[in-house]
Amino acid sequence: MLPFQPYFPEFDSDEYPQKVVALQLTGGEKEAETPFHQHRKCQLVIPLTGFVKCKIADAIWMVPPHCAVWIPSHVPHSNKISADANVCMLFIDPDAVVMPDQSCTISISPLVRELIVHLTMQDQHYLPTSQTARLVDVLIEQLTTMPTEHFDFPIPVEPRLNAIALRLLIDPSDRRTVGEWAAQFAMSERTLARLVKQEVGLTFGKWRGQLHIVVALQKLASGDSVQRIADHLGYESVSAFITFFKKTLGRPPKQYMKGREA
Repeated sequence: MLPFQPYFPEFDSDEYPQKVVALQLTGGEKEAETPFHQHRKCQLVIPLTGFVKCKIADAIWMVPPHCAVWIPSHVPHSNKISADANVCMLFIDPDAVVMPDQSCTISISPLVRELIVHLTMQDQHYLPTSQTARLVDVLIEQLTTMPTEHFDFPIPVEPRLNAIALRLLIDPSDRRTVGEWAAQFAMSERTLARLVKQEVGLTFGKWRGQLHIVVALQKLASGDSVQRIADHLGYESVSAFITFFKKTLGRPPKQYMKGREA
């Protein structure tokens, strides 16, 4: 059995011949982040409390409550967890499950969540004929039925868009228009709009909106008020932020988080 461990323990999932192994981690006195790394086993990152932010290839993925980030085999990534976080890490042999070949966020049912938590408390050196192995088979079967979500902020490789993305990450309240950003990089507004659409598949407004959703979910999970989040993201009023959030995710912030908890 692997006990609860502070972030980050010495742990190599690929040293285990078992097709699935699990680890539960607790946050320290402040946020902690792994350096970029990769492994053969795929990884599922599930926060039980607090939040996790994953940097994966060309995007930043936010893990809100009752969701998880799926990281395929050999994909470089870094995980940052909040000081108050309690996180489960599930490592799965790529030959053992049919899951998306691209990183994504998936919803996690209460059953899957409890199966994963229970697995973290078992001896990870279990035998193929053991009760734990049978539990793993059920977990894998359930996991493949979980729906995907879209809680990521794409960071393009294209130098000008990359610079814009990094500046927005530093200051998500930056409200410069497409035209103002274009002028800064000596482009026409039309050229920049076309470039964003080409690189990330979204309009500029929706691209920036993705960042606002990522940041908002992170702060909601940490207990920040809606008023404080609206101010941090540069909205003129709380109602304007609530309208944006509801239009994007279908429910106002507090109702959305309560729905996740339910």
